[in-house]
Amino acid sequence: MKATELESKRFDKALDEILDLFNNLENDAPIIDFGQDVLDNIARAKKKYGDKMVDEKINTVVREMLSWLELDDVKLEEEENEQDDGES
Repeated sequence: MKATELESKRFDKALDEILDLFNNLENDAPIIDFGQDVLDNIARAKKKYGDKMVDEKINTVVREMLSWLELDDVKLEEEENEQDDGES
């Protein structure tokens, strides 16, 4: 059975709705829970200096701060999965 143009449009609309619902099911929890004042200042800085520069600066500061911590012995879930895949 060949779909009519109206049926094709209805199907496309329904498919878009299903994809939208699926995308909204995923929980987007931030890695860092910045305070609203920090978020506002990041937005201001990005407006003034550009996204790329501010992102680089924040990454530099956070990278430096994390270098003070002993983290070499901690494996992330992705790293553990990669290690398990390599052992098979």
